[in-house]
Amino acid sequence: MSRREEHLEVWCDQLASSPADAARLLDALATIGIETYPAPASARGSGLVLFDAVTPEVRSRIRERSAGGTERVIAVAMQRDALGGGVGWELLHTGASDALQFGDPAATADALAARLRRWQAVDHIVESPLVEANLAGESAVWRTFLRRIVEVAKFSTMPILIRGESGTGKELVARLIHTLDARPDKKELVVLDCTTVVPELSGSEFFGHERGAYTGAAGARDGAFALADGGTLFLDEVGELPLRLQAELLRVVQEGTYKRVGGNTWQRTRFRLVCATHRDLEQQMQAGRFRRDFYYRIAAWTCRLPSLRERRDDVPALVRHFLRHCFQGRSVPPLEAAVAELFVARDYPGNVRDLRHLVECIAWRHVGDGPITLYDVPEEERPDGSAEQTIAPAGEMFEQAARLALHCGMGLKEISNAAADASVRLALDIEHGNVGRAAERLGITDRGLQKRRALWRRKEPDGDATAS
Repeated sequence: MSRREEHLEVWCDQLASSPADAARLLDALATIGIETYPAPASARGSGLVLFDAVTPEVRSRIRERSAGGTERVIAVAMQRDALGGGVGWELLHTGASDALQFGDPAATADALAARLRRWQAVDHIVESPLVEANLAGESAVWRTFLRRIVEVAKFSTMPILIRGESGTGKELVARLIHTLDARPDKKELVVLDCTTVVPELSGSEFFGHERGAYTGAAGARDGAFALADGGTLFLDEVGELPLRLQAELLRVVQEGTYKRVGGNTWQRTRFRLVCATHRDLEQQMQAGRFRRDFYYRIAAWTCRLPSLRERRDDVPALVRHFLRHCFQGRSVPPLEAAVAELFVARDYPGNVRDLRHLVECIAWRHVGDGPITLYDVPEEERPDGSAEQTIAPAGEMFEQAARLALHCGMGLKEISNAAADASVRLALDIEHGNVGRAAERLGITDRGLQKRRALWRRKEPDGDATAS
């Protein structure tokens, strides 16, 4: 790359005592297209923190500027040996993405520019329709994960091991890795589910076979390694492979050579290997159920997909994402407040797959052009209405429900009315239709509750009220 590349602006927080050295560094950055500006009170995006020595103020500033590690901050030590004794690691734990020692201004500027431009390229992909259309989410933990997987997929060809609970989206991540792989002559993605491999036929499944290799082999057949030549091989649930088969795969994974079953000729293949598992492979190795030599061949780089309970803030975005898929070609209906509350309060033991199935069930039941209502929620998914059924803290639950309602296009007045209507319905349900007790629970008069019920009936076509 040339020294003059795309112009980029980043903030700079100067805590160093030598303005002359700082000016030389910033001038060198400007020469190669990196303009800096003073860090605002709440700096967002990538930036620099220049410092002399690590002090409580420096740690606090890095922690604040990085927003706990979600924003990319490069800590630049302007004094010699300021990063010695493990200080650099301490800064990374504080929230910095990298720590550099200032030396020659041009060389330091080149190093900074390379990192900043790499991060800019990664974030451009993370924010692209390609990623957003397949791996929805806005939380800090999810964005951090996407940045890591995008970088290793785009800028390397190393084998990747994806770890995560069932339903977190491991195959979607594998497909993203293949899509982002920058090999110019890249071929197809081949998916092999290791849970479906029959031990007696595993050799043919992976290596292929020659004609007559065994009874019933009427013709030659390519296996997964031949089909993946020039592309990507995704071994899903690799932790289910028996030890014998793990041993047989060592050579082809390491050297790219194999023989077909019944053949004598060495075949060559070149593919990117991506594996996934929900198992704890370290524990499996300790128990003797997974080979260490095979593990280190498939796990040059590992990533762990966060469970949905670790990224609950993404539930509203995921609900919108799945609703758009369900209502393709039609406008997505808004959600009544109680339905929005259900989505954010419910537990999802099956992770994102579990949430998707719930959204699909609700969308399938929905009819008409109105909002998604309590009726659309399948009976087995409805809360029992008891006060004890509190899954999330009330403040957090209402905040997440409001976020989801806003994302679904509801305004403040609609949200307020929907919340009030849902509260009345729930109170009547809890009190089994007793208006007096429901009004007392809500802190309003019987007449106020009756007026609201009458208003519902006037809103309903043909006088068919939805309230009980």
